[in-house]
Parts: sequence; structure tokens; C-alpha cells
Amino acid sequence: MGKFDNHGLKAISPLGGYEPRADNFTGLLIHEVTDRALASLAARQGQEEAVKSAAAAYLGAALPDPAGWAETGVFSAWWMGPDLWMVSAPHDSHELLAGELKLAVGEAGTVVEQTDGWCRFDLEGARCSDVLERLCNADIRGAKAGSAVRTSMEHLGVFLLCHVPGQQYSIIGPRSSAASLHHALMAAARSVI
Repeated sequence: MGKFDNHGLKAISPLGGYEPRADNFTGLLIHEVTDRALASLAARQGQEEAVKSAAAAYLGAALPDPAGWAETGVFSAWWMGPDLWMVSAPHDSHELLAGELKLAVGEAGTVVEQTDGWCRFDLEGARCSDVLERLCNADIRGAKAGSAVRTSMEHLGVFLLCHVPGQQYSIIGPRSSAASLHHALMAAARSVI
């Protein structure tokens, strides 16, 4: 046994805990999601169709169109910009997601490991719309399942994914601002519930 084999290090969440945080309100659950691996995928110039084809073969479904996200099997992906997507999978089974995705798309695309660069909060419950309306200018009540919009919350650029309109959303923001984003979610929830 080497001197570093039993070092006792344990990963912490973006909010600084050893377990993901969950906050319950009447009609709303806000919980930190920490079990997803992330990798960005960009098509290189002139290789857009090759990337889309290779990624679809790997993911089992087409990459989402602009302002959309999709989930197929263990994978989810959302559109981030022209020929740019974020791909997500369970961390336990896809810790090396970026490497796997790069093997799938080859030289047609650029893949960057993103897992530790982002935080995610899921909101569930009937009061989601009330809370989100206070935080961003996205059309919350008009959102459809599968929509993904880039918006601003608490002066931070975030992605807002709609799972079930009015009932279930994911917010993905910069990990370095997780505490600020969480504080904004809590303050908005307290103001309406």
C-alpha cells in the first residue's frame, strides 16, 4: 500500500456539503443535484452533420434543436448555442463521459470536460412558476416540456430546463456561484410561500 492510497478525501458538493442539499417548502422542493457528469460538445467548422450523426449514434437519439433539451436512456443533452451542446449522464456509470464522447465524435467535434464547472438545482412542485418568475425573465408559464433557455438569475447566466411545465425544472449555473444561486432560490421561495 502506497502512502497516498488511503488518503480519506471525499468530494464536496457545489454548496460545500458532503451530501446534496434539499430544501422543502409547501408546494416546492429545491434540491442540489451532484450525481451527473457533464461534457460540452462543439462541432468543428464544416463538421456539423458528422458530429450530429456520431453523437446520435452514441447517445441513442438526435442532439436537441435550438432552445431544446432531450433525455434518452441515461443521457440528457441541451442546446447551448449554434453547433454547441452540453451532454449529461450519471457520474457513477459515466465518470469519463468527456473521453467517451470524444471517442464517439472523433476529429469532427471538440469535447471539453465540464463536470466540476457547473452546479444544478432541481425544482419540483406546484409553486415552481411563482418562484422562477421572480428570478428570471424567461417565459415560465409558456414553457413546454423539453425547452431549454439561457437566462439570467441573480446576475448569473444559467440554463433553465423544463421537465414538466409548472411542476419540474432544472437550473444549471456556474459552480463558483452556487451559493449565490441557491440564496436567490431560497429568497424567492420565501417571498412567495
